[in-house]
Amino acid sequence: MVSDRNLSKNVCVIGAGPSGLVAARELRKEGHNVVVLEQNHDVGGQWLYEPKVEHEDPLGKTNVQSVHSSIYASLRLTSPREIMGFTDFPFAVKKGRDSRRFPGHRELLLYLKDFCEYFGLREMIRFNTKVEYVGMLNYPEFGKDLRWIVKSKEKESEMGVEEVFDAVVVATGHYSQPRLPNIKGMDEWRRKQMHSHIYRVPNPFQDEVVVVIGNSLSGQDIGMELVDVAKEIHLSAKSLDVSEGLSKVISKHNNLHLRPQIDSLHEDGRVLFEDGTSVVADTIIYCTGYSYSFPFLDTKGIVVVDDDRVGPLYEHTFPPSLAPSLSFIGVPRKLIGFPFFESQAKWIAKLLSGKRTLPSWDEMMQSIKEFYRSREVAGIPKHNTHDIANFEYCDKYADYIGFPHLEEWRKELCLSALRNADINLDTYRDSYDDSEMLQEAYQSSHFTHLGPEAF
Repeated sequence: MVSDRNLSKNVCVIGAGPSGLVAARELRKEGHNVVVLEQNHDVGGQWLYEPKVEHEDPLGKTNVQSVHSSIYASLRLTSPREIMGFTDFPFAVKKGRDSRRFPGHRELLLYLKDFCEYFGLREMIRFNTKVEYVGMLNYPEFGKDLRWIVKSKEKESEMGVEEVFDAVVVATGHYSQPRLPNIKGMDEWRRKQMHSHIYRVPNPFQDEVVVVIGNSLSGQDIGMELVDVAKEIHLSAKSLDVSEGLSKVISKHNNLHLRPQIDSLHEDGRVLFEDGTSVVADTIIYCTGYSYSFPFLDTKGIVVVDDDRVGPLYEHTFPPSLAPSLSFIGVPRKLIGFPFFESQAKWIAKLLSGKRTLPSWDEMMQSIKEFYRSREVAGIPKHNTHDIANFEYCDKYADYIGFPHLEEWRKELCLSALRNADINLDTYRDSYDDSEMLQEAYQSSHFTHLGPEAF
């Protein structure tokens, strides 16, 4: 629904990563007063590489991680740069920088810094400021204005600040809190165990026998990187029916082995697999993903994280009982992130200004229940609730606010990269066959509207 009202709100955005930055921009564009609280010294969120991880819990069992970024030194993007830009700010090649189509992580950080400078966002951001508490000033009644107490602390001075906001946008990301499997003997295994959250470089694993658990993107990347330094790498996967690309990589390296899931770990260093085989390992690296965590947020149990399902959230964004004054941006995974975050940000901003309205509480809750039911029918585990992997959903979401659908070239370039990675895992970032679609992308308004002088 659309309304002509235009209400200016005081809004706190938590996090200055991609989703927080685009939220700040859209909120200001709608006339809101915005403060962004960022715990690090610069923008970027996950993309602000942090090499110093010595003091981090290797398995991330603490509720709050002192290191936010999980990026390793060699990480390159898994999607081509052309599809990743916000709709009005292309991720274009700049002179003297990493010009590869699948650049290293620093290039994306520089893109976010460019975005921040171009739209003048820094003035809204308080750096080195950790949010310690977000809670309701008054208990909510649906449809009534709700305000939020936000307590934060400046890193250097340790000075605490308490403020009241009309709305809070949580944009803290979801690749920092390690998710661990439950393996028999984990607590008794005395050798080195770590989550990929603190993996940075391969050097420490020289001549070691390493078990890498999980063959997702990070598991494959780390496994391939270790072949030049480790004595043996055993990649433990849920299924031995792996992609053609991974099979090719394994066949090229005598020290890289595919293994089934782990049955148990033993004090003598033995790792027993479900097929009865075993190895004596020096290190286990858990590439088992991440959990959603909002340790600062107190909603009196209205919003909970249950086996990585954040809910209840209407369209992955609004808790019905607290909407629109509390929202989450960037929760969904497995989609073309930046344009989706942008559409979320526009929706949040317009709802807070009164130009749009949400459905009734009953309608939102019914929608959430139907979504959960559809996931269950499809056999999708609860912890994958927010893994979208669906262009149609992104377009449906865009329709709520009149946001443009994903361009066909963006969808096709995404699918082309996925297909290429499936077949050529170790070369897909440097060898591709999508030139026709690429030309269509470069001729689209996404790349031409700012003019050449912008780059």
